[in-house]
Amino acid sequence: MSAHENLLEDMVAANRILASQGVCDAFGHISVRNPDNPQAYFLSCAKAPQLVEREDIMEFTFDGTPVGGDTRKPFLERFIHGSLYEARPDVQSVIHSHSRSVIPFTITPAKLRPVVHSCATIGHEVPVWDAQTAFGDTNLLISNEAMGRDFAGVLADGRSALMRGHGSTVVGASIREAVYTAVYLEVNANLQIQAAALGPITFLTDGEIDKIQSRLADAKPGEGYNRAWEYWCRQAGIEPRQIGAEG
Repeated sequence: MSAHENLLEDMVAANRILASQGVCDAFGHISVRNPDNPQAYFLSCAKAPQLVEREDIMEFTFDGTPVGGDTRKPFLERFIHGSLYEARPDVQSVIHSHSRSVIPFTITPAKLRPVVHSCATIGHEVPVWDAQTAFGDTNLLISNEAMGRDFAGVLADGRSALMRGHGSTVVGASIREAVYTAVYLEVNANLQIQAAALGPITFLTDGEIDKIQSRLADAKPGEGYNRAWEYWCRQAGIEPRQIGAEG
């Protein structure tokens, strides 16, 4: 199987994992930059992640236009993906979701910050983007380039950002890194809510976050992101032999 096909197989697996881990339900989506054309990206047609198959994956330019005249229904919020790839050459994969434990941090003053080592990839700061600030009353969906670019400005050089009354988006240098961060963003939110009921929270320091991120990025095959990926594939009913090359 070619590297291109491996990448798209990982896309399908990623959709299954995000559904299995409760990050995505009927809604949410993951994309990956086209390594052969960095000015384009792959994203499935508008479909529940659990149901995505290889043939459902479309290609888009950064402005949200389907490549090759594809007429299938695209995700309305594809502008999240194109705007982040446009703004961040380092980003290779983007995940948008509405995982439930994250939502309270989008509508209260409480700041979401890493509380456990496995969650360090969510970043030092997790800012909240509010559509109301620049666009007034909207349906809270990022449905055009202007909103996508405004959101990209809030994420800046971070790894994750929240949307007020909506959900969250994470980015990664690979599909597997983005999936890891999306899963652990939800985990961290849940743990932080539980810990807050017990008393003041001791968050990870910036230095600890940096060291943990570096260790994961430098992990050998079978460790770090790949170990989590194989475990989640099994949980999603995907055999390890079906796992494609690193995306």
